[in-house]
Amino acid sequence: MQAHFDQPEVRRVSRGEYPWWDEALAVLNQDVAVTLPEQGALQLLAQPSYEAGEPEYVYVALADGGWHGSHLYPKTAEDQAHALAIVAEAGQETVAERLWQAWPLCVEHNLGLHARDVKGLLSWWCAGRRSEGGSGHVCAAVGALDTFSAL
Repeated sequence: MQAHFDQPEVRRVSRGEYPWWDEALAVLNQDVAVTLPEQGALQLLAQPSYEAGEPEYVYVALADGGWHGSHLYPKTAEDQAHALAIVAEAGQETVAERLWQAWPLCVEHNLGLHARDVKGLLSWWCAGRRSEGGSGHVCAAVGALDTFSAL
């Protein structure tokens, strides 16, 4: 019998166990590869629930296995786009808390970006002002930071 304070064993999630999370993480890792290549790809880790009969907890973790924040709730993703938003948020939280840095950054303003739905496409949005006015701008779609360059 496991004592309540003992943490259950953490394992790496195999591809195909959580298809929506897999696809979302693959998209997010395209941005990781461009902006944090030295860190390696983010991964999914799972930990059994402390409650009998409850689903395991799945986390977005760094390549070294460190993670931070809440687990992903498999039944909350309504579709692939929603799954991407959830995974992007979890990935950002893990990077920020484990590496102590905002991620990703706008190359124009050096500000942390936020995932936001822009006309039905999950995009990295920056709060920085541009010379033509307005507050904030889209840098790129999530997964496409390699296409962004400051104007």
